[in-house]
Amino acid sequence: MNVKSIRLLLSLSLFSILYGCEDTMMNFDNNPKGNFDALWNIIDQNYCFFEYKQIDWDSIYAEYSVRITDDMNNYELFDLLGNMLGELEDGHVNLIASHDITRNWEWKDSYPVNFDTSIQDNYLGKNYGIASGMKYKILEDNIGYIYYESFSSDIGHGNLTEVLKQMALCPGIILDVRNNSGGSLTNVNKLAGRFFNQKTLIGYISHKTGHGHNDFSELYPKYIDSYDGLRYQKPVVVLTNRGCYSATNEFVSVMKYSPLVTVIGDKTGGGSGLPFSSELPNGWSVRFSASPMFNAEKEHIEFGIEPDESVRLLQADKDKGLDTLIEVARRFLKTGKIPHK
Repeated sequence: MNVKSIRLLLSLSLFSILYGCEDTMMNFDNNPKGNFDALWNIIDQNYCFFEYKQIDWDSIYAEYSVRITDDMNNYELFDLLGNMLGELEDGHVNLIASHDITRNWEWKDSYPVNFDTSIQDNYLGKNYGIASGMKYKILEDNIGYIYYESFSSDIGHGNLTEVLKQMALCPGIILDVRNNSGGSLTNVNKLAGRFFNQKTLIGYISHKTGHGHNDFSELYPKYIDSYDGLRYQKPVVVLTNRGCYSATNEFVSVMKYSPLVTVIGDKTGGGSGLPFSSELPNGWSVRFSASPMFNAEKEHIEFGIEPDESVRLLQADKDKGLDTLIEVARRFLKTGKIPHK
């Protein structure tokens, strides 16, 4: 990824969003109706997926505004505003008050988990390594296994180099990012760059240029730069489930452009809009998706990334203490074929 251009783009996006939100907030009073209108307008002018998700925000205003009363307390107002934001069906949209945070987890809660930490323990055992938030082990069949739980755990290049050195003799690596709900895009680039041998176009990003629902900049290309040190050169399986969200969703999208990688598991949870924040007159914060990201084919990835091979965790395997996805990945890395699931 071209870091300088992305930083410039994000700076421009942040300026336009904060300017728009500040301008909006100045027009509303600190009462239930004023806070409702401020929130609706902040989202109206800055949210980035209205057209893609076909959301009629004006109709939502009409539906929810009639429920506002002058005497409603903060808890009632919070619940009403949270329900309105829930219409966006976006895990990056939150209203944050001192007593609670609204959240939408439908992107994962309505789907099979396809992951069980107690079964994962059967593979890791007691003698596994931990480096930069990654749990890793060479399994008994010489397949490397790395579990990265959160992209919020900063990756050190020295740590990653040491892990990959230990797995140099493995015929392949399983890189498990199931239930990784996101974090820093910087860590996405650090990890993904170890599996590319040349600078590669991996997607595009845009930002709002005005208050209209369709006011967006041109698409700016994003690249992944191959790391200039140790890179892995053998097959890699990335394991996914619906719990892969936000930065992890981006990571899976990026990794699909590496010729080394096969993605096995379930569709990711999505979450491709870069989130930004603003504030209501009463001091509550609102976070929302502001800049859409696309894959290299200029397709939205907001609703998730399909795996190359769809595999679910089977109850028959769970009963034996086995993880179907890990077992399929192991056999694939040894034979080059996806076994019968």
